[in-house]
Amino acid sequence: MSDKKNPPEFSVLPRHVGFIMDGNGRWAKKKGLPRSEGHKEGAKVFRKIGEYAADLGIEYVTFYAFSTENWKRPEAEVNAIMELFGDYLNEVIERIRENDEKGIRLNFIGDRKGISPELLGLMDYTHKLTEDKSKVTLNIAVNYGGRHEIASAVKEIAKKAAHGEINPDSIDESVISDYLYTAGQPDPDLIIRPSGEYRLSNFLTWQGAYSELWFSDILWPDFTEENFNEALRAYEKRNRRFGGV
Repeated sequence: MSDKKNPPEFSVLPRHVGFIMDGNGRWAKKKGLPRSEGHKEGAKVFRKIGEYAADLGIEYVTFYAFSTENWKRPEAEVNAIMELFGDYLNEVIERIRENDEKGIRLNFIGDRKGISPELLGLMDYTHKLTEDKSKVTLNIAVNYGGRHEIASAVKEIAKKAAHGEINPDSIDESVISDYLYTAGQPDPDLIIRPSGEYRLSNFLTWQGAYSELWFSDILWPDFTEENFNEALRAYEKRNRRFGGV
């Protein structure tokens, strides 16, 4: 186990890391458990890795918690995921002093449609409760899809252009970035996906254009701080040229 009081040092750290939390259902199936048990274990890892990122000094972490496509899953599984999400938010409120010490600011990205009023209220409350924290911004992507995000941004820009608030000739990449859920944040330097899948699955489609990618066969409930360190060591060795030489 990594020593949280004395975390390892790295020659270079990403400012922003994205996590595609995948493999909860397969983890449960391998153990003969309901898929909901996999999501419970995955939620524990989410908490652990989020706090560890703060200990390391990573400024932004984005977790892919629930995609726009995940609504297609069985209703019982969707309800279990949303219940776990609510439990996490209530825990944030209960542990506010501890969270204050860790300096974690909660932020939520995604489409708010379809999320229950109760959960939306908790999201707004925990965001407000932690908005003055500055050590790490923890983005939770709920009802999120990268293509949907881009389409929504384009719609907003088109509306403003139609009303004469934006000159169409002035629209460039920076303007589009300003209308994304992550406006004002750096693009992810590193995106990590465990579980043996080698795709981004509609995660940070625009923002991840130049992200370094790290894949692993480890299922998310088994992902540890040591696995995170391994990804960060690999990132240390990458030469990020951004199209240059």
